[in-house]
Amino acid sequence: MADTAARAPRPAVRAPRPPVRGRSRSRRGASPTAPPRSFRWARRIFLTALTGFVLLPVYVMLSSSLKPLRDVSGVFRWLPSELTVRPYLDIWRTVPLAHYFVNSLIVAGSATVCSVVIAVFAAYAVSRYRFRGRRVFTVTVLSTQMFPGILFLLPLFLLYVNIGNATGVALYGSRGGLVLTYLTFSLPFSIWMLTGYFASVPRELDEAAYVDGCGALGALLRVVVPAAVPGIVAVGVYAFMTAWGEVLFASVMTNDTTRTLSVGLQGYATQNDVYWNQVMAASLVVSVPVVAGFLLLQRYLVAGLTAGAVK
Repeated sequence: MADTAARAPRPAVRAPRPPVRGRSRSRRGASPTAPPRSFRWARRIFLTALTGFVLLPVYVMLSSSLKPLRDVSGVFRWLPSELTVRPYLDIWRTVPLAHYFVNSLIVAGSATVCSVVIAVFAAYAVSRYRFRGRRVFTVTVLSTQMFPGILFLLPLFLLYVNIGNATGVALYGSRGGLVLTYLTFSLPFSIWMLTGYFASVPRELDEAAYVDGCGALGALLRVVVPAAVPGIVAVGVYAFMTAWGEVLFASVMTNDTTRTLSVGLQGYATQNDVYWNQVMAASLVVSVPVVAGFLLLQRYLVAGLTAGAVK
């Protein structure tokens, strides 16, 4: 019995196969929908070139703001021969930049708050109720975006002057008049955008709020507005950025007291010279609030711009 077991043939042990080299090994962990390698390299090269194209003006501004005036008045040099922070200190004394900064904050902040509040109520009414003139109102609001802003400059100027002469309310040259001016082209877009966003919010939420004892205003403030925070933030960012960097209306509708930053930067150019290093330094300083706010609210902005596209 032992001899039979000893003489029984043993099963052959197969040697392990060598790993397959070439295409099959490189595609083993790749997804069947993965793009080819040539496309990935082309994408990297394109994005790198695009990044460099976008960051090049920022580098020019930053390097010019750290140079003395004699270096920026002549031929541009990529590497500054001398670094100085003097322009960042002189920008506050050459022109009253702090006063212009306060004016821009008040005007842009007021225009943003008014635009958001009015747009929330108007968009909720358009998206939830059916009333006579609803379609006409929607088309009118949307059609105002078809015309360039310069067409409204002269009518608003004459309107403000006539109102001031008739009632004594000084709209021309005041912050309030500038806020009303910015509402004329930020409010229509805000209403149109929030209307589509509110339409994507289920009506069952309103009905649940009515069952719990809320009225129309309570349902809006307690249910719809919290659900529409991304859209409201997107509208607020758009209104603030529009009012913060506007030049045309601010140069006509303001005076030395109510001048904003976008117009006040022209004070660095005199009859004898242009303080280019201070212009670049001031441009970087005034762009900080917009860039910081955009980075902080970026995820809300993207969600608000895309939420109403698909229901």
